[in-house]
Amino acid sequence: MRRREARGALSPAMRLEIRELIAAGQTHAEVAAAIGCSTKTIQRLLRITGGLPPRHQARAARSLRIDEREEISRGLEADQSFRAIAQRLGRAPSTVSREVRANGGRHRYRAWAATVRARAEAKRPRATKLAGNDRLRRLVEAGLRRRWSPQQISHRLRRDHPDDASLRVSHETIYRALYVPCRTALPDELTVYLRRGQRRRRPPRHRPGEGRLAHMVSIADRPSEADSREVPGHWEGDLIMGKEGRSAMGALVERSTRYLLLVRLPNGRTAGEVRAALTRRTHGLRQAKLRSLTWDQGKEMAEHLQLTAETGIPVYFCNPRSPWQRATVENTNGLLRQYFPRTRDLSAFSEDEVRRVEQELNHPPRRILNWQTPAERFHAGVATTA
Repeated sequence: MRRREARGALSPAMRLEIRELIAAGQTHAEVAAAIGCSTKTIQRLLRITGGLPPRHQARAARSLRIDEREEISRGLEADQSFRAIAQRLGRAPSTVSREVRANGGRHRYRAWAATVRARAEAKRPRATKLAGNDRLRRLVEAGLRRRWSPQQISHRLRRDHPDDASLRVSHETIYRALYVPCRTALPDELTVYLRRGQRRRRPPRHRPGEGRLAHMVSIADRPSEADSREVPGHWEGDLIMGKEGRSAMGALVERSTRYLLLVRLPNGRTAGEVRAALTRRTHGLRQAKLRSLTWDQGKEMAEHLQLTAETGIPVYFCNPRSPWQRATVENTNGLLRQYFPRTRDLSAFSEDEVRRVEQELNHPPRRILNWQTPAERFHAGVATTA
């Protein structure tokens, strides 16, 4: 691994190594120790690049390599002819001649300077697609302000405008326009509408599970139709915590349609409050839409037997420290954090505010639903089973 030996600028190889290590999940301190620089240097580089991985550009086979330019330089020092140097490299004499003439001639040719010049001339800067298409940029900005993800925007544009190739843009192009400062197609303040409001890309982090309850029914005993997601009515549930863990809000997500129900807990998150709130929130749903509920082993579900008696919905529990067994609601929790941050008192949100967020999250298109919305898929399922 390369080390920084002097207090100069980072070399291209070191910049690449830093970005790859960060993308692999290492901390700033770990990367700084490996490279031999300060964490401030790491942070400055990530601000410039937006935390995005580097693009590896393929070189044309006909381009001279750095080792070939070094060989040309040594040949010139030995006063060899262009033809002799070209024969040793397996290149045409005209290739060597043009290379030397373009970089100062026989007496001024330097391999490193020629390489820097070649790389600079190989760049073809051009306006990004978003910068050159006002209508596309406005549609992307509108989608972001509606808190749609770049991937949702990309695929919905393709679905809504199938015959207009000018209104196609990849989600990665949108991310780069937001994260990389030199790409000014989109204002950087739009990053606040992203799921986590980040100004640069960060590696994902995972959270452990918790607890254990009595009289639980394991997720292993859940009907197989819940695993296939083909039959609607199987839900996953969880609590998201507010400021200092003193407030909470419940989330119920239907597995096959990803339809969301939010459950206010203004009076706390005791087992009794959670049971009563879940009973109220699911009131009115037909029994066909309440086939099962999967939860973690948190103490808030201590009254799960009474909940089943009141609602008719059997409750199944995940294994300890296994959040992937409720991947649907875990993903939804990430979406909810842009509305209900950990630093807020969640009990202060009114019923109207909670319902507005619920509606907003049930109407963006989802890739897993073939770019239909959860509301479209859920209500279609209701009509089918009516």
